[in-house]
Amino acid sequence: MLSQAQIAEFEKNGFLKGDVVLSDAEVEELREELDKVMNGETVKKPVLNHNMLGSDSPYDNMKMVASAKVVQIVNIWLASDRFLQHAGHPTICEEVAQLCHSNSLRIWHDQIQYKPPITGGPTAWHQDHPLWPIIQPADLVSAWVALDDAVIENGCMWMVPGSHKWGNHQRYLSSTKDFKPFHKQPEMLPNNANVEAVPFEIKKGQVGYHHCLTWHGSPHNRSEMKRRAIAVHYMPGHTRYEPIGEHVMLSYVNVKPGELLVGDHFPEVYRKQGVQV
Repeated sequence: MLSQAQIAEFEKNGFLKGDVVLSDAEVEELREELDKVMNGETVKKPVLNHNMLGSDSPYDNMKMVASAKVVQIVNIWLASDRFLQHAGHPTICEEVAQLCHSNSLRIWHDQIQYKPPITGGPTAWHQDHPLWPIIQPADLVSAWVALDDAVIENGCMWMVPGSHKWGNHQRYLSSTKDFKPFHKQPEMLPNNANVEAVPFEIKKGQVGYHHCLTWHGSPHNRSEMKRRAIAVHYMPGHTRYEPIGEHVMLSYVNVKPGELLVGDHFPEVYRKQGVQV
């Protein structure tokens, strides 16, 4: 359970480092499962398993190097019961529910991002929620768990403190040559907005939380180290299906616009004890 000081830090900055929540053995088990899914060795399949820096990438606000690669797997929980179990991790879910101010959580989707050694490419500066144009409101929180130490050398995430309070600026986000965030129309930002980013280094097995409007990105992995991670994007119980665009999860929606986004592909993984359905 998070302290009030930790919750206040999250509400101020839009991100928070949590504890180490997976043992070395648990990390290794997830790594083995990840290898099986990446190699197509599982009977069940995820929604996506591709190089997210391909021509269809929404992360297009910076020039990508042709040889760069980031393996993206969406909804690995569909292919691996072990990753579904991870999505329901009691500590993670309890703390996300605190940050969402919600009594229940459902999976919006999960996402593996693997930056291979040397060729691991960048994930451009972005906000999550504007890339999810079928759900409202923007109250989602992601739990990003490192399966390798994520440090500056192998392309850890960087965050812009307080940016989750500025609204939707996705279309104006870009990057400088040295991977600093850049806003194309800075006059649209609040007068006190500081777009300076800070590194978000996460240890193997540790969880980091971020709000769905927080500006974040990660540069190339130029090191000899792998950088694997599993992010689960959690919906608080009041999240609605409100389509204004396309998304890979759209074909899995079986409710009407304006209704709560529920269903087999958006399973509930947390409900506060004593709260009725």
